[in-house]
Amino acid sequence: MAEQKKNVAKSPAEEAPAKKTAKAAPAKKTVRRAAEKKEPAVKTVVTEEAAAVGEALVTPVVKPIAPVMPEPRRSVAFIGSECYPFVKTGGLGDVMYALPKALTKQNCDVKVILPRYRCIPEKWQDKMVYRGEFMMDLCADGHKYYVGIMEYVWDGVVYDFIDNEEFFNWGTPYTNLVDDIPKFCFFAKAALAALNYMNWVPDIIHCHDWQAALVPVFQQAMFGGTPVASAKTVLTIHNLRFQGIYNTETVKYWTNLPDALFDYAVLQQDWVNANMLKAGLSYASMITTVSNTYAGEIQTPFFGENLDAHLRYHNHKLRGIVNGIDVDLWNAETDALLAANYNAQNVLTEKRKNKKALQEQLGLEVDDGKFVIGLISRLTNQKGLDLINAIMPQLIDGNTQVVVLGTGDPRYEASFRYFEQTYKGSVCANIMYDEGRAHGIYAGADALLVPSLFEPCGLTQLIAMRYGTVPIVRETGGLKDTVQPYNQFTDEGNGFTFDRYEAGLLLDAINRAKTLYFEDRARWDEMVLRDMDKDVSWDNSAAQYRALYISLKP
Repeated sequence: MAEQKKNVAKSPAEEAPAKKTAKAAPAKKTVRRAAEKKEPAVKTVVTEEAAAVGEALVTPVVKPIAPVMPEPRRSVAFIGSECYPFVKTGGLGDVMYALPKALTKQNCDVKVILPRYRCIPEKWQDKMVYRGEFMMDLCADGHKYYVGIMEYVWDGVVYDFIDNEEFFNWGTPYTNLVDDIPKFCFFAKAALAALNYMNWVPDIIHCHDWQAALVPVFQQAMFGGTPVASAKTVLTIHNLRFQGIYNTETVKYWTNLPDALFDYAVLQQDWVNANMLKAGLSYASMITTVSNTYAGEIQTPFFGENLDAHLRYHNHKLRGIVNGIDVDLWNAETDALLAANYNAQNVLTEKRKNKKALQEQLGLEVDDGKFVIGLISRLTNQKGLDLINAIMPQLIDGNTQVVVLGTGDPRYEASFRYFEQTYKGSVCANIMYDEGRAHGIYAGADALLVPSLFEPCGLTQLIAMRYGTVPIVRETGGLKDTVQPYNQFTDEGNGFTFDRYEAGLLLDAINRAKTLYFEDRARWDEMVLRDMDKDVSWDNSAAQYRALYISLKP
């Protein structure tokens, strides 16, 4: 960690002098057509000096043509509390990694700002480069805190880590609100101050969840007249259930925001508490969430987590853009964690090898004729586990096997352990999270179960389709947007769905999947191929975000 110092290196609002770099004179080049061949022609670039030697003696230097980038170019700063591979606890970490990477292909200059947690592995810490430091006012009593900046550039994206040992040198990213509220009040303000200090002013500041929700508030309330004030802000809701609600006096102290902002329209949650996410929604230039259906659902009392009226008021700036997945990371053809690699051409034969390996590894009865259902999930009530518990005795019928992977609520962990003991050889409960085993389940299962009570987007169903595993989901949030229910009359669709949150409807959806699997394997196999051919990459989502950025900063 960078040593904390008392001396002020630079005021957060102060602009650093721009570095001037001399432009090299462009080399004179002539373009020559490639000789006609059976292969597609490519352009070659030959210098004049080489041409003077004689065509017969010189082999043309072939240079690849860069893809055409959309114009205009935009700069975007992502601010969030986690990012794969540095630190990840859930889907936010995947988005903070994959979306910036995809945006670089959309002609965006992207910087990601994160806390420098002590729990970030040493192999990443060692690659960080010191960028600078300064002292920053934070609290109502004028207390100043050290802000260090460490940087790492990878895959076209710049990662800047906010360093402060008092806030980030202990524990995990999320501990409890007593510690997390001061930590993320500091982080939100320090991220803005760091942008000014580095003299890197983005067109768009894209904030994620409640941990970065105060960024738009600080920007307008405390950074007026500084360079960063010109940026437009986007706030993405990944899960509305978590809002950063805490005692108003504590939030006042750690933010030093004006009292006028602690009213019902901005920060006030009730007579006692302040709501950081609510404030960010009020001040952000645009609000997004991770699927179009979820954007509509959170404006209703059932899904709105007491912010439905607030979101209806701001619905003119609310958009839904479904997530994608990193198709380079999740690729059955190159996945080193699989027993057998495969693609859409050989999935029908090679996927069986993964199924056999999964059954052998987990102590299930090895039988290619069994219908294997996977469940990879945090074990919480959001994930529809009550429905699974209710139907498990009917589900295990001698032809079906269930594999569970995840940790969470002790009551669900205990129930799945009970089912494993009761149905030995047919149920395996892996109360853990193991990356290799997750890949094995995606590749070896026939179907993946996602019966969530609510699901903002969901990534497991996208990964399952990428691996040729048919999703069985409830029609909510991103599950509804990404899984088209199978229609037996038109032979269309890429999964099986149910609407109301009822155990009987979940069982019916599973039985419809099993009926097709056992009685019409040819149509099941066609669905597997459709799933593998489906575009679940970030390309389309990144293009939508770019269009959103352009609408804010034409």
